[in-house]
Amino acid sequence: MSRLQELRDLVNSFEKDFIKFYDKGNKSAGTRVRKAMNELKRKAQDIRKEVQEIKAQAKAEGNTSAM
Repeated sequence: MSRLQELRDLVNSFEKDFIKFYDKGNKSAGTRVRKAMNELKRKAQDIRKEVQEIKAQAKAEGNTSAM
């Protein structure tokens, strides 16, 4: 579950910038939101690759119920 917690922490880390941009119209916060969303995208892609590798490894070992 550490990957899930990493995602939660990441999303929580840019909550203030979301509020500043969407509620207060702060353009600088918007730039930070875009940067944070790109970081979230990279993290999600890493997790996706990891899941695929674990599934492939389990299949190679003959175990259909990965983790």
